[in-house]
Amino acid sequence: MKLYALTIVLLMAALPAFAQYIPKTTGIEAPATLQLQAYNNRDIDTFIKAYSDDVKVYRQPGVLSYQGTDEMRKRYGQKFAETPDLHCELVNRIVSGNVVIDHERVQTDKNKPRTEAIAIYRIRDSRIYEVTFIYPDPQN
Repeated sequence: MKLYALTIVLLMAALPAFAQYIPKTTGIEAPATLQLQAYNNRDIDTFIKAYSDDVKVYRQPGVLSYQGTDEMRKRYGQKFAETPDLHCELVNRIVSGNVVIDHERVQTDKNKPRTEAIAIYRIRDSRIYEVTFIYPDPQN
């Protein structure tokens, strides 16, 4: 019986290394999940549905990159069309109130390393109204 219990403990300890975060499709995180799925399917119409019309997108805290779904559609529509290897892996997610924080690994080219990123989504009325992307400092 002790060997069985030890085996279970060892398997549970190893689980996080192999488990992939499964995002919820309901509740406050639903729009973050919807946009992630649409991003991976390169489906611009569904992607845009997750965002409020006046969404603000920041490249880092306090630095506005652009605003509005019209600009988002232009930027991401082009990215979806020109990047066949595009895929975002959700590593981990934190949900607190109306804030969803995703740790992501983004693949743009199968021959290049993935990019690590943190995306912070603020959600109101079942839509993302603000997103901030934070990237690690470039390695020297």
